[in-house]
Amino acid sequence: MRRVAWRILPFLMLCYFVSFLDRVNAGFAALQMNQDLSLTPAVFGFGGGLFFVGYFLFEVPSNLALERVGARRWIARIMVSWGVIAGAMAAVKGANSFYAARFLLGLAEAGFFPGVMLYITYWFPAAYRARIIGWFTIAIPVSAFLGSPLSAALLGFDGALGLRGWQWMFILEAVPAILLGVACLFALSDRPAGAAWLKAEERAWLTARLEREHEESRAIHHASLWRVLADRHVLALALVLAGSTAASSGLQLWTPQIIKEFGLGNFQTGLVNAIPFAFAAIAMVLWGRRSDRKAERIWHTALPLLLEALALLAPLVIGGLVPTLIVLCLALIGIYAGKGPVWAIATEMLSSGASAAGLAQISALSSLSGFGAVYVIGLVKSATGSYPLALTPLAALALAAAFAILWLGRVEVRRRVG
Repeated sequence: MRRVAWRILPFLMLCYFVSFLDRVNAGFAALQMNQDLSLTPAVFGFGGGLFFVGYFLFEVPSNLALERVGARRWIARIMVSWGVIAGAMAAVKGANSFYAARFLLGLAEAGFFPGVMLYITYWFPAAYRARIIGWFTIAIPVSAFLGSPLSAALLGFDGALGLRGWQWMFILEAVPAILLGVACLFALSDRPAGAAWLKAEERAWLTARLEREHEESRAIHHASLWRVLADRHVLALALVLAGSTAASSGLQLWTPQIIKEFGLGNFQTGLVNAIPFAFAAIAMVLWGRRSDRKAERIWHTALPLLLEALALLAPLVIGGLVPTLIVLCLALIGIYAGKGPVWAIATEMLSSGASAAGLAQISALSSLSGFGAVYVIGLVKSATGSYPLALTPLAALALAAAFAILWLGRVEVRRRVG
């Protein structure tokens, strides 16, 4: 398993790092772009959220295609597509072209995350998944930690060859996605049975163990596509993921502007914005490892969601740069620490026949909450001028998600006892 992890995880983490960098760099582009293109907070929020509409529409078809044509080729297609469109963001001229580019970026990137979740079930038994998913999804906070100062620094290319800094940022940060997409064809193997880099006895052992797990009773069995998509466990898990995904999406796109309101320059904003994501990355790995060691998923998901909700409400009663930074650290720890355990729950509840559609549906519905989060923050900020008020709907969603996972835990206990 160590050999498999070292072979697969670093490459996938790098791909996901680039994915999130290309997804959220609009938050830093906004420091220049919004003024250049006359984008109001409401327009920027709506355009930023359209990414998740495209993402939502194509996630389930994308995962079904991945299962049919193979992960290696399909992930390569996804990455090259989003790289081209991410670079084309440099050509936006106003609100309508911004809307179109964000929607198409979501359409192109759809399927990457649920595809990797499905791919992980091809390679890692259930006992390893929370820590493996934790390591993979650490690319989200790391992309903000490293990408924040990088994106801010690229804004300094302003004026080179007649382009604005935000245009250079979109172009230069799109190139790695295209190169890594091509590399997928050589770096990945579709399944253990075809992995020439494993010994024959290793391939046989891993294949046999995964097949035994697939034969075990699951809460969500192989059924028609529509029954899987409408399954109550799938819908509940989508709500649970929405509790963290909405806040993650909203904060990634809006935090640079929140921090800059304290009077910092672009590069200072990038450095300060990186701090909470560093703490979140550490918590993500440690909490996922603890969930595997304790063989416990429900409370390892619920407690981070409760922490997130409390942290998002705190700005209503506190102010200042340092207190705001502390609150952001706690909120992001809550947002990211539970991702490994909850995705482990999803992979453990879905049978092999239901995994492709079920994982994609969970990801699609939870990602759609990102549209609402990004848009609502923009609307409330435009209407009230207050970022603390704009964060309260995210806190309410996190509380609902915490109750949903506790309910799901009770349902699963009754199923096993029955």
